[in-house]
Amino acid sequence: MPHPITQAPFGLLEDGTAITQFTLSNANGLTAKIIDFGGIITALHAPDREGHLADVVLGFDTLDAYEGDSPYFGALIGRYGNRIAGSRFTLDGREYVLPANDGDNHLHGGAGGFHKVKWQASVEGDSLVLAYRSVDGEQGYPGNLDVVASYTLSDDNELVMRLRAVTDKPTPVNLTQHSYFNLCGEGDILDHLLTIDADTFVPIDAGAIPLGMLSPVTGTPFDFRTPRPIGERVGQPDKQLRHGRGYDHNFVLNKPDGKAMTRAAHVLDPGSGRVLELFTEEPGLQFYSGNFLDGSLAGKGRSFGHRSGFCLEPQHFPDSPNRPRFPNVILRPGQVYETESRFRFSVQGGG
Repeated sequence: MPHPITQAPFGLLEDGTAITQFTLSNANGLTAKIIDFGGIITALHAPDREGHLADVVLGFDTLDAYEGDSPYFGALIGRYGNRIAGSRFTLDGREYVLPANDGDNHLHGGAGGFHKVKWQASVEGDSLVLAYRSVDGEQGYPGNLDVVASYTLSDDNELVMRLRAVTDKPTPVNLTQHSYFNLCGEGDILDHLLTIDADTFVPIDAGAIPLGMLSPVTGTPFDFRTPRPIGERVGQPDKQLRHGRGYDHNFVLNKPDGKAMTRAAHVLDPGSGRVLELFTEEPGLQFYSGNFLDGSLAGKGRSFGHRSGFCLEPQHFPDSPNRPRFPNVILRPGQVYETESRFRFSVQGGG
């Protein structure tokens, strides 16, 4: 039976805009708190094998921290998740130049991407629905893009995210969710056992831009086809790990049925027994091992040290607007961009 979605003020942006926090809950004690700034998941409480709840996402206590220099904690990402090389692409014979915010490259939609805007929120049944119009030319992208994102927390312990977009001009679209998870609720994530259903991954150069080919995971630190601790091989003298300063790579999901919903990843924290599974329609999964967290950021009563959170970002491949061999990311007028991902929580041996 659906539980009512409650709401409360979460503060004011620098320009005085009021931001609201919405709380979703289910019959099993799970709660998810989401704000209408950036579509950010600010908290997600899940039980361990003893039934004790812990907040399993990294985040802040106050709005000003999210408005400041946040590393995308919990946010919706767009128009383009991941990197676009040289901050430019050519579409239908015209070159578009985007703002560079990662060296020479464009990352996660730019500094003013979807993670830094106020979304229009509404409650529809047991779903929080967020809408945003990205106007023609915003962050350099062509076309007015109308985006709708919804979050639903089911009694099956799934946080379901649905994304939909339409445009009036051809434009790249690659939306994703950027929560940092820590199933312990504290400490680092190096002992978490990770499984990723991917036979290949996308190797990168020193600027984290794809080299253009796909590489087999067999015999490399990127083989997570059977459960392996995140920290087991992250420090190995591997060129790809050096380029990412750890894991920060797109895995090519094994999807024999194309867009069909499949299980992309499974993560177990052996200490608490908490399990996170990601199901998605997307062809790729960016796995990031919190390499740039250094203890300088703090929230919820603790500082976020090196590798204190991991990201599982369901998406298309990085730099696809410049890589015609990668799955298509161009949305055209008359087409509808739709994708769904599910973050399922359980407990080892039950729940």
